[in-house]
Amino acid sequence: MLSSPRYIEIMDTTLRDGEQTSGVSFSASEKLTIAKLLLTEVKVDRIEIASARVSEGEFDAVKKITSWAKSNGFLNKVEVLTFVDGNVSIEWMKKAGAQVMNLLTKGSLNHLIHQLKKKPEQHFADIANVIALAKKKKIDVNVYLEDWSNGMRHSPDYVFQYLDFLVKQPVKRIMLPDTLGILMPSEVFAFISSITQRYPQIHFDFHGHNDYDLGTANILEAAKAGIRGLHLTVNGMGERAGNAPLASAIAVLNDFLPEVKTSVSEKSLYGVSKLVETFSGFRVPDNKPVVGENVFTQTAGIHADGDKKNKLYFSDLMPERFGRQRKYALGKTSGKANIENNLQQLGIQLADEDLKKVTQRITELGDRKEVVTQADLPYIISDILDNTVQDKVHIDNYVLTHSKNMRPSVTIKVNVHEDIYEVHAQGDGQYDAFMNALKKVYKQRKEELPQLTDYMVRIPPGGKSDALCETIITWRYHSREFKTRGLDSDQTVSAIKATQKMLNTI
Repeated sequence: MLSSPRYIEIMDTTLRDGEQTSGVSFSASEKLTIAKLLLTEVKVDRIEIASARVSEGEFDAVKKITSWAKSNGFLNKVEVLTFVDGNVSIEWMKKAGAQVMNLLTKGSLNHLIHQLKKKPEQHFADIANVIALAKKKKIDVNVYLEDWSNGMRHSPDYVFQYLDFLVKQPVKRIMLPDTLGILMPSEVFAFISSITQRYPQIHFDFHGHNDYDLGTANILEAAKAGIRGLHLTVNGMGERAGNAPLASAIAVLNDFLPEVKTSVSEKSLYGVSKLVETFSGFRVPDNKPVVGENVFTQTAGIHADGDKKNKLYFSDLMPERFGRQRKYALGKTSGKANIENNLQQLGIQLADEDLKKVTQRITELGDRKEVVTQADLPYIISDILDNTVQDKVHIDNYVLTHSKNMRPSVTIKVNVHEDIYEVHAQGDGQYDAFMNALKKVYKQRKEELPQLTDYMVRIPPGGKSDALCETIITWRYHSREFKTRGLDSDQTVSAIKATQKMLNTI
């Protein structure tokens, strides 16, 4: 008979350890918003929100969070880092309304001797005193063994001497940090296995840093070794190279360790990632697993073709799990299959000949390093299918200038039926100057230009500054109206392209 999965607690420390990311500081209201999201939507088991005694701002943030948490039944899930300082951190916590302390102690002999300059027995006595004071104030105690990883490497006798003392104290959890992110996955498994086997009834947490980019791998090995709790941060925020990232760790545990389970909602991971990115200003790399913008985007045409034929390039890491969608990038390597997949998502069908034209245009844009999105496709299609007039007029070259306190001006070189004209003009804007230059050309030819009756600009949704821009101009010529379209990432250039189509139409 199969046993039920072993439950692992997830403690998110974005608001404490994550805020130690260089240049990051959350406001009290931002901390409260993130705390609410983590507990109610992401559904982590616990959150570590601050260090005691840091600042008035930190105190105000903790008070806001504990007040909300108490009203909503989450107060036992809110934790604060404290220090071996007698009653000082405890009084700070009581005033802030917190009831769970994470006591920072020394987990390596090296730290104990050189930083505290104490013997183990002295340190243990100080710790026992703080724990006793906390219990009198009805504060629950978890204990960090700072630099535990180096302790296991270089002073394991001290670590086990300390643990033998600590397991007899009234503490809820003992927390084992790889403070400098130095451990290999094999070491994590070996060290934690030795501890969980020696103290099978004790709740141990693992706190991994990412200095060698092994944070997620070490989380996996800790879970295999019998750990009962894991510390993670949104987007892997934290000091130096950061902490083990929440989204990656949850995906790995769910996919590679069916014998364990967590409470975390995968569908909420992307939303909290974007919120923390916005509040922190700490940008998530596009290729960051699970939450990066590009991680569910197929770029190569052969991959898109394989997805169409039998989902050949799909894996268990499906975007829908995280409330996201698979995308097919549009660029010079797209190929027909990528474009067809995008058109299918938009509900658009094209004849083979038109599809080839669209593919060629997207390839050309990619060669110019233009960014093409799915939202650009209808504009590109419209531009291509509308471009059926044979070109007899070419805008060969132009120089657009716009200077402060000077009227915009344009110099253009135009080929009209093999006649070359080069003229200069000014106007109220760059496009107005361009049209004034054209009027000079056609005045020389004793020909009439249409009247511009409407000018409309459309930019795909999303607000990207590099999005393609479609300009649609309505012209009146000899009592009839017609429209021409231009497409470019520059608004003035797209208008010039629409105008060249008009010149060829007349």
